Amino acid sequence: MSVATVELPSDPDALRAFAAALQAELYAKTLHIEKLKAQLAALRRARFGQSSEKLDRQIDLLELIIGDLEEAEAAGEARRAATAAAPGAMPVPASSQRVGNRRPLPDHLLREIVTHAGACACPACGSQRLRKIGDDEREVLEYVPSHFKVIVHVRPKLSCRDCETITQPAMASLPIERGRPGQGLLAHVLVAKYCDHLPLNRQSGIYAREGVDLDRSTLADWVGRAAWLVAPVAERIGDYVRASPAVHADDTPIPVQDPGRGRTRSGRLWVVVRDEGPWGSPNPPAAFYRYAPDRKGEYAQVLLAPVRGFLHADAYAGFDKLYEPDPVTGRPRLEPAACWAHARRELFDEHARTKSPIVRRALDKIGAIFAIERQINGHSAEARLAARQAQSMPLLADLKEDLETSLGRISRKGDLAKAIRYSLNRWQALCRFTEDGRLEMTNNAAERAIRPLTLGRRNWTFLGSDAGGERAAVFYTLIQTCKLNRINPEAYLADLIGRVAGHPASRIDELLPWNWRGRSDPIVAA
Repeated sequence: MSVATVELPSDPDALRAFAAALQAELYAKTLHIEKLKAQLAALRRARFGQSSEKLDRQIDLLELIIGDLEEAEAAGEARRAATAAAPGAMPVPASSQRVGNRRPLPDHLLREIVTHAGACACPACGSQRLRKIGDDEREVLEYVPSHFKVIVHVRPKLSCRDCETITQPAMASLPIERGRPGQGLLAHVLVAKYCDHLPLNRQSGIYAREGVDLDRSTLADWVGRAAWLVAPVAERIGDYVRASPAVHADDTPIPVQDPGRGRTRSGRLWVVVRDEGPWGSPNPPAAFYRYAPDRKGEYAQVLLAPVRGFLHADAYAGFDKLYEPDPVTGRPRLEPAACWAHARRELFDEHARTKSPIVRRALDKIGAIFAIERQINGHSAEARLAARQAQSMPLLADLKEDLETSLGRISRKGDLAKAIRYSLNRWQALCRFTEDGRLEMTNNAAERAIRPLTLGRRNWTFLGSDAGGERAAVFYTLIQTCKLNRINPEAYLADLIGRVAGHPASRIDELLPWNWRGRSDPIVAA
């Protein structure tokens, strides 16, 4: 790689001025990067204030700008270092060198030791009487490209010399009978498609660079067969999720190809999340996805029919039947726990537009309640309930009174009145979290589970069919549940695909991600 040379001025004063100019330029760029980082951090903290997809686009743009500036800064440092190393060059001032902030490399990575031979003789006097006084070590992170390999299964045929009976070992069970893919390759294709959002046609091109011809239709066949194989495990996760006394639910639109009409229609991917960690429960978190061809309430009602207890969700009308009294017990199967992030978003958008002091006061009071939630996160349900009743309920009563008073003083047809009514109309559901320490103040758990789908939607644009949506729901369930439990989804799927076909259905819980993590004999290490 050629390095651009800079002709330095010969006059000392001019040289000092040139160095000062470089220092000022570096400082300005560094300051700009820090400002952008601060702005990015503020946007991340303010996710509640805007539509999450709109905010995600702003964050992506800022990260792109920051990355470009950091690359330019690194290139400038390399250029200055090369210039300083030239004979007769001025040393680079220490203040202009970026201070490293490297984190230690993970202990689980394989270490390869490269020992450099020491000198045979002293470079100063030529003596060969050298003794070792220590070692200097420097770790360098390297990447070994993934590669294909062919596993040849050889099964010898043996013939009995006495009775001519021929024996042969049985063929090992394969994920796809009469197919070629191993479980590791299948897991890689699935994670690339549903976790890294690489469509199959792009994967086919990547594999072709390795000299392996796997066309899109072949990969699609593998995905379909793998979905059928692991679907029972995904359904078992769904049973587990919906057995929780308090679940989170949300949905997102998914464009689906509409054959014969030359356009797409809008399907839906629903998610139900079980996350009991905020109230100290040892039960593992999990996410269950279900595809629906449209947003009719019947799909949400079937999905949530097994749930008893509380539902964190938005104000979707399709949930209303779930809140009706049971004809036998007279009690509702589910009680709504509305999301304060949605309510605050309505007020935030109005404040961003008008800078209304009424809204500012309301946002400050809501912020104080959120501060209490941060302090009690992870505490027991009993401790959370006591803190909420002692601290949050008086703040909520004050907030409600302020909103009702403000609503009587402003035009009831304006956007501000609409934002206030959004909260007041759902006040009981918004305050549900003060009645049970197992409840959350927001539905953020479901929104976080939806976010990866919005990223994937940008890459693969649309689903090919409703059946494709059902397959996607299976793999999103497995992959996102792995991520919630800090498990490598590719390692888990490789092991699962190799075991599930011959595993007893009565012991399917052994294959769930949180149980798999404790295994000592996974087929693929994480």
